[in-house]
Amino acid sequence: MGFPSHLPNTPTLNSNTSLWRNLYVAALFESDSSVLPERIAKAEAALVRRARELFYAPGDHIEEEQALDDAMYALHALRSTYQFARLNTGSDGAAA
Repeated sequence: MGFPSHLPNTPTLNSNTSLWRNLYVAALFESDSSVLPERIAKAEAALVRRARELFYAPGDHIEEEQALDDAMYALHALRSTYQFARLNTGSDGAAA
């Protein structure tokens, strides 16, 4: 795969895109409620790292930045739903 020489960070940028997306999807589809908070935290940390990278990276990354914003919003909603279920069931949110 050839990358333009003026974009030396392109392979790293692309691999980091995959990293945050993989962690995000893993959190969204986690069915074990005892693991969910950790999955959410790892995904959020990857999103923040990626947003920082894009902030300093040359070029226009508006589409990925929007995807990061959307993903962070979804993770916050997931965490809120988990916490609400946990409070209302008095457990880790798992169905009885």
